[in-house]
Amino acid sequence: MIKSNFVHSFEGFLSKSAGRLLSGSHSRFLGCLLVFILFTAIPPIVHGNERQLPEERTAKHFESIKTEPFEYQAFLRQMPKGGDLHTHLSGAVYAETYIQWAAQKDLCVDQRTFLLSETPCDESSGRPKASKALTDTVLYRQIVDAWSMRNWQYSRQSGHNQFFDTFGKFGMATDDKLGDMIAEVTSRAAANRVNYLELMLTPDKGKSMDIGKQLKWSDDFGKMREELLRQGISQAVEEGRRSLNSAEDRKRQLLKCNTGQADSGCSISIRYIFQIGRATPPEQTFAQLIAAMELASIDPRVVALNLVQAEDSLLAMNNFSLQMRMLDYLHTIYPKVHITLHAGELTHGLVPPEGLRFHIRDSVRKGHAERIGHGVDVMYEDYPFALLQEMAEKNIMVEICLSSNDLILGVRGKKHPLATYLKYGVPVALATDDEGVSRSDMTQEYVKAVEEHALTYLQLKTMARTSLEHAFIAGASVWKDAKRFVFVQPCATEKPDKWNLSDDCRQFLESNEKAKLQWELEKAFVDFEKNY
Repeated sequence: MIKSNFVHSFEGFLSKSAGRLLSGSHSRFLGCLLVFILFTAIPPIVHGNERQLPEERTAKHFESIKTEPFEYQAFLRQMPKGGDLHTHLSGAVYAETYIQWAAQKDLCVDQRTFLLSETPCDESSGRPKASKALTDTVLYRQIVDAWSMRNWQYSRQSGHNQFFDTFGKFGMATDDKLGDMIAEVTSRAAANRVNYLELMLTPDKGKSMDIGKQLKWSDDFGKMREELLRQGISQAVEEGRRSLNSAEDRKRQLLKCNTGQADSGCSISIRYIFQIGRATPPEQTFAQLIAAMELASIDPRVVALNLVQAEDSLLAMNNFSLQMRMLDYLHTIYPKVHITLHAGELTHGLVPPEGLRFHIRDSVRKGHAERIGHGVDVMYEDYPFALLQEMAEKNIMVEICLSSNDLILGVRGKKHPLATYLKYGVPVALATDDEGVSRSDMTQEYVKAVEEHALTYLQLKTMARTSLEHAFIAGASVWKDAKRFVFVQPCATEKPDKWNLSDDCRQFLESNEKAKLQWELEKAFVDFEKNY
């Protein structure tokens, strides 16, 4: 390193002074030694960013490009993002893909409602084959708009209704396409630097719901469960396992996994969340809950359950408290099955004020939710600050879905509670929800977090780490302290980019799937931050 003029002058002064003070044959040696000792005690002059940690340099670089949208979007696309814990598989596939599948299945499309139906088609009455859209540009764009939130402002209905109506329109195109859907979603996730997915789906293809339809409802949950077991709910469980086996085989085939041309989606770890309809009669909801609990108890790929469908719908609102009692009961029988719940996907005016006061709190206390999806109406709940403190103390993570909250509820920017959750120490992570319907992806969720909430690089990095810390994946965490991000003892002195780990650390990672996944994320961050 080049010495400053001051240092050169100081060295000369010390050398002369030492020469005057010391005499004899050792004076020159002792004088030089004194100069050496004093000089090495002076801290070196550091130019630029040489002394900054890679994380600090990256954070500083990100702040410097925040006024350049194209630059920070490119930065965010390359940034490692951890897991996407809240994504509905059917809503994650883009409309363009569904059009292709509808054409392959020889389905018809109603040009007025854009609902799919089976043949015979009748173009003269406005029900042409869906394949017509592949050569008719106008029909093609009309279907894409009807099956997604693209141009929803011109749909003559609210964003809320446009969003939830899309699923019924393209539903027939999803039949027997489970593996194809997983392939598309995992490939896109990998391109967005996501390394873990929890996909919400109905693995039993609705078989448990059909069994529930045969029962007469009773508030005696134990009796209902026994009756469902007698009626063959195990058949729904086996159907779920078979469908997942088939879907994963198809996914590997489509992505060419274990070949030289393997898609990057092959490297993503996937787990499944059994989704249960909350807008259905109680006996059907309960039957699905039993099937989900049973399946998650025997198949490690199914890690949790969730109640889905519009939280503000008639049956969902009327049966909310009953559904929480169901979960409270079933949690005593299946205590190891994880629960994450949509709660608070509501806002002022969407439902009566009374409907905003308890959904999140009851989901945590009675529904035993370990994570909350959306949580938008938290400040409308009774005693919201106490609830926030409780969620922070219990380590209840909130799955933040910025795009869908904007499109469905009209809640964005300062009206969104993300900043409040962060202020009160509630763990949060970004999620896509329904990226196909919303015309988004994980990178765009990060972009919205920056543009609407001015989040920093370190806040985004914390969210990525938090997503894996709260993932329902087997094994211990790599973090001894998941708030300060301190590694557990076996890996306390190791570096993620070190190729020759100690035996203790290597064995710990190999025996804990979650820790191994988290370690991979840390390695990705090291590689990413080397660029800045």
